[in-house]
Amino acid sequence: MRGVIMHAAGDVRVEDRDAPIIQEPTDAIIRLAASCICGSDLWPYRGSDEVDATPMGHEYVGVVTEIGDAVENVKVGDFVVGSFMASDNTCEICQAGYQSRCVHVVPMGRVGTQAEFARIPLADGTLVATPGQPDDDLIPSLLAASDVLGTGWFAAVAAEVGPGKTVAVVGDGAVGLLGILAAKQLGAERIIAMSRHADRQELARRFGATDIVEERGDEGIARVKELTGGLGAHSVIEAVGTQQSMEQAIRSTRAGGHVGFVGVSHDVTLEGQELFRSAVHLHGGPAPVRRFLPELIQLIWDREIDPGAVFDLTLPLEEAAEGYRAMDERRATKVLLTMP
Repeated sequence: MRGVIMHAAGDVRVEDRDAPIIQEPTDAIIRLAASCICGSDLWPYRGSDEVDATPMGHEYVGVVTEIGDAVENVKVGDFVVGSFMASDNTCEICQAGYQSRCVHVVPMGRVGTQAEFARIPLADGTLVATPGQPDDDLIPSLLAASDVLGTGWFAAVAAEVGPGKTVAVVGDGAVGLLGILAAKQLGAERIIAMSRHADRQELARRFGATDIVEERGDEGIARVKELTGGLGAHSVIEAVGTQQSMEQAIRSTRAGGHVGFVGVSHDVTLEGQELFRSAVHLHGGPAPVRRFLPELIQLIWDREIDPGAVFDLTLPLEEAAEGYRAMDERRATKVLLTMP
C-alpha cells in the first residue's frame, strides 16, 4: 500500500509500505476513506520533535475489511470512526471518561494512518460504527471527529463551557475553530475568537464566534478583559501549546474561571506564584475523543453540525508533501487526503 513517511524535518514522502495484518485478536483492519494532516504533525515537520523514517497520521475513517477473533463490536463492512488514541474502553480510566490515558493505550501515530489501510488496535474499544454508509459529503466531518472536533469539544467541556458563559479561544487552527463550534453547541452566550487571519475569522464566525480579537500577548489579554467588564472570560480554550498561548489563556480567564488546554505542550512552564494568585481551574491534555464519538457522529449524521468545513485544501494521498508545505506556510488550515 501507499503511505506517508517523514524521513526528517521537512522531508515528507509517499512510499510503498507493507499492508497491515491482524497481529492481535483485538485488532481490526480498515480501508481508509480519507485521512488528513494534523497541526501536531507540523511539530516534527518543523524540527521540534524527532523523526526517522516515521509513518505519519493518526486521524482516520474507513471501512472495516478484516477483524480479529476477539472483535465483537464492529464487523466487516462497517464504516467506522476511531480516536487518535486506541483504548480498550473498559479499564477504570476509560470508564471515568479518559480513554486517551487508557492503561492499554496505543497512540495511533505509531500506526500511521496517512495510508490506504491501517491496523486498529483494541478495535472494540476504539472504533464506532456510523448508522450506515455515509454520503460522500459527510466523510470530511466524520474524519474531523477522529481528532480535531473531539479535541475542540473536550477543550470546551474541560473549560466548563455552558449557557450564559463567555468563552475565549486562543488559537485559530482547526482545533481552536472547532472549539468555537463546540462552545456554540454547548450553549455559550459569547465566544471571543483570537485570530489575525481573515479566512479563519470568517470560519470562526460561521461556527459561532461573536467577537474577534486580533491582538496578542498583553494587548490581547487587555482586549479580552475590556470585552468582559475587566473580569476576563468564564471559560478559555487553549489550542496551541506554546508558552505564550498558555500565559495568554490563563491571564484572559477571570478568577474562578476555567481553562481547557489541549494544545500539545512544547516547552511550557507555569510560574507557581502567578498560578496560585490567578485562582483559575486548569484541565486538559490529550483529548479522550472516544468519550464523545457517539454523540458527535450522531450530530454529524443528522447534519446539525458541519465540522468538515475546517478542511480548506483537499489533495490526493500522493501529494501529501504539498499538504504539509501548505499547512506549514499557513496557506491551509487543515488538509484532507483522499485515497487512490
